[in-house]
Amino acid sequence: MIQSKDTQPNNDRFGRPLLGADNPSSTAQGTTPGSFANPTAIGGPLTFSSPDTPGMPEASSRTAWDFLPSGAKLDPSSSMPRCLDASMPSPITQLEHARLGIITDQMNRVAERETHLTPQQVRDEVAAGRMIIPANTVHLSYKLDPMCIGRASRTKINANMGASPVSSGTDEELEKLEWAVRWGASTAMDLSTGGDLDACREAIIQNATVPIGTVPIYSMIIGRKLEDLNAQIILAEIEHQAKQGVDYMTVHAGVLREHLPLVKNRLIGIVSRGGALLAKWMLHHNKQNPMYELWDDICAIMRQYDVSFSIGDGLRPGGLADATDDAQLAELETIGELTERAWAHGVQVMVEGPGHVPFDQIEYNMKLERRLCHGAPFYVLGPLVTDVFPGYDHITSCIGATAAAYHGASMLCYVTPKEHLGLPKKDDVKQGCIAYKIAAHAADVALGIPASRDWDDELTKARAALNWQQHFDLSFDPDTARALHDEDLDVDTEFCAMCGHDWCSVRISKEIQEFVSGKDEQYAWENAKVSAALTIEQKEILQNRGVLSPGQIHALATKTNRTMTGAAASAASDASSAAKLSCHSDYVDPETAKKLQQDELVQLNTAEAHNIPKHDSVI
Repeated sequence: MIQSKDTQPNNDRFGRPLLGADNPSSTAQGTTPGSFANPTAIGGPLTFSSPDTPGMPEASSRTAWDFLPSGAKLDPSSSMPRCLDASMPSPITQLEHARLGIITDQMNRVAERETHLTPQQVRDEVAAGRMIIPANTVHLSYKLDPMCIGRASRTKINANMGASPVSSGTDEELEKLEWAVRWGASTAMDLSTGGDLDACREAIIQNATVPIGTVPIYSMIIGRKLEDLNAQIILAEIEHQAKQGVDYMTVHAGVLREHLPLVKNRLIGIVSRGGALLAKWMLHHNKQNPMYELWDDICAIMRQYDVSFSIGDGLRPGGLADATDDAQLAELETIGELTERAWAHGVQVMVEGPGHVPFDQIEYNMKLERRLCHGAPFYVLGPLVTDVFPGYDHITSCIGATAAAYHGASMLCYVTPKEHLGLPKKDDVKQGCIAYKIAAHAADVALGIPASRDWDDELTKARAALNWQQHFDLSFDPDTARALHDEDLDVDTEFCAMCGHDWCSVRISKEIQEFVSGKDEQYAWENAKVSAALTIEQKEILQNRGVLSPGQIHALATKTNRTMTGAAASAASDASSAAKLSCHSDYVDPETAKKLQQDELVQLNTAEAHNIPKHDSVI
């Protein structure tokens, strides 16, 4: 006989791998034993991490503390690593403040948003280089709401946008920015390659509450030949964008001249725009990557405005056949060196990661970066786990993104249905954001980040109680959930159109008195309701689906006294009841709800299937 949870000994009889991770539910609701991740260890290299599969690279024992500016000295009287004020330059960046033991306003704001972290923990993670707060001092004077990226925090997602030479413009990109933030984007990157790049970037930064990233090389070559790119142009453009308020910049300094022969036999060569441009420049001039050569000068500019590095992966694989190859890993090794040098300048760093990786290689990729780059936050595109679903790459990539975040990635760059096909439109941005919010949230729950599952638990209780409205209110996209429900049955009652009344296992569980299921008083309800008329958003969702006829959608969107009275008046015993039932937001009795079901759905008598007598005392 299976023992109950209350009587199970500590040595779990089923051998569940409980390693000591926090329970992602703040109140340990339900019967799950909790997270199978590593023990929670905020302040170390294994903070919210997955157990290593045999053969995985070990975490680096080094941090940003091992790469201090020349002449910096640690305070011998401090129990925690702290630099002596006199040995450090006047602090500008979040990293420099953290090294001096200072908790900035931005660190306090991060702790408010990351409720499982204290301001002191935020400061210490920044000081170790495992967390960044991308907050350009110029952008802070506008609307920026400081946030963090690091494995000690919740997983973040980025949305790419930007005008191209053939599509979109500034107004449309501002609309996309607002739309992306609405659907959960933690940061946004302006990747414009056409139109008025300067005006577009300026407008985005001045209106953005989230950090904004760019890839400066795009602007460097507008209006000139790639071959004409030189040190003066590179440094001038980076400084210009820093002055505008860009919070983080992708700089492809890890692609070296000696790496290019390693790309020769790839099926799809170099798929990074920045990587491809710099490879061509190096071959034309027979010189080293100018970004690598100018790294110290670039660091000086970044420090002046507290711009964070997002060190670009110019040799990332563009197909499964090229994943985890020598070219990709050689560049990552160089990125580790660049990370160390940036930290020595007091500049915050995150590292960009690969885009197409077979599922079995994802953990290795995440943990190799953790070792080579000493725990610097990893920011990954996807990765896509298969190449044969163009049009659905938001799905192929969010599968890989979930694994990437569980195994160590701190931020996920979204992929939309338009990936490889064209510039994303408004709905593509929504689909990409939602796919990646799913990936990020799933990873946070798996890692045992405190309270990350509370939201799920509340929705589960609403679902168990068959409280449809609270079910929808708690969902990430209430309009879509409500529209899809009402597409089949526009009554909130004790079943849905998937099972119908007799087959509804949730209803049966709720009726079994011995079960807790569905009995939370917070989600109790008494009478079935005809749902409210569709909102404009819900109407558009059903129109785009194309399942219902225009007439059916119109009826759901324009419910009137006449139509509701027709559905419910026969069940009313008097005129006042009929008037009440005619209102689309008021009650219908259970028998009317069943009649609506009978009119629309195939009915089955399931008493025998459940082997439960009609008047069983348990029910």
